[in-house]
Amino acid sequence: MTATLPERQRRRADLRRVGGPVPPVEPEVVRPTGARTREDVYTLAGAAAASLATTWIFYAQVFPFSGAIGFTVCWYAVFVGYYALLTSLAHPRPVVVDRVVATAVIGAPTLVGVALASVVVMTLLKGLPALTHLTFFTQDMSGVQPDADFDSGGIVHAIIGTLIEVAIAIGIALPLGVATAVYMSEVGGRTARLVRTVVEAMTALPSIVAGLFIYTIFLVRFGFPASGLVAGLALAVMALPIMARAAYVVLGVVPGGLREASYALGATQWQTVWRVVLPTARPGLATALILGIARAVGETAPVLLTSGASTFTNVNPFKDPMNSLPLFIYTAITSGVPQQAGRAYGAAAVLLVLVLTLFVVARLVAGGRKSR
Repeated sequence: MTATLPERQRRRADLRRVGGPVPPVEPEVVRPTGARTREDVYTLAGAAAASLATTWIFYAQVFPFSGAIGFTVCWYAVFVGYYALLTSLAHPRPVVVDRVVATAVIGAPTLVGVALASVVVMTLLKGLPALTHLTFFTQDMSGVQPDADFDSGGIVHAIIGTLIEVAIAIGIALPLGVATAVYMSEVGGRTARLVRTVVEAMTALPSIVAGLFIYTIFLVRFGFPASGLVAGLALAVMALPIMARAAYVVLGVVPGGLREASYALGATQWQTVWRVVLPTARPGLATALILGIARAVGETAPVLLTSGASTFTNVNPFKDPMNSLPLFIYTAITSGVPQQAGRAYGAAAVLLVLVLTLFVVARLVAGGRKSR
């Protein structure tokens, strides 16, 4: 019978005391928990097949259950149990725990990826009848009946309105967000902590609250008409805390030695911030900008209260209602007309591609910053 490690150590100590020959130390062979053999592959396949058969028998035949989601959840739970049981027959407990945790770690992102892919595919498939027509991207809905074919009418007015409103929001939120981040990171003090608390709280601000705030102040109090400018102000309220928080995190990782070197050369605090800190954090600030744009471009509640719906193209944000992609999707899907529902899904696909593109760009910018 093989002696355990403490027993071998005690025997070596006894041999040293009596002066006998001490055998060389044999390295303890420990099988890595992450290694995979052919036996492990067979175990995984057997657990998957057995759990699938067991779940089908009890879920669909014995008990009066139905539904793909419930079947998948039950199958995954049974699969984990079978996999742990079969693994324990040939491996110690640490390996069993490693296999069970690995299934959860792999299953969670797989579930998120499947959910995201299903949303994208479903939106593209339902919007495909409208997306295949060039007029969908070159015309507006002025003079077009809701039940008209996809050969006439489009979303160019919503695309233009979205770009104008987001540009106004970013023009307001970007300098304020960066200035707020500089104040929290470089100035500090009690007031900076208070500002940081307010910024963190505003990151979870419901969009309808931002829309009601701008609606009450500008439309009710000051009598502004519903326009792209007011909608841009509402979107700026939503994008500002996102940009400020992201920029604050970026400025916090700038090495302190750069600031100290700048001060040692006689630069003032403003010169240090303007010529050292901000240029160093430029890639991260670009990421904060893109995240703020992605948050503002998909908001529906603020523009629903402030911009007003329209069917014509309006490039003047100071006059007349201005449509946007989220508002167009809302009004089209609630109309109850099948053609409008198709246009709504087509506009949702365009908006989804735009938001996903912004997030991919943000990830690429952040990755480039890390590599440098």
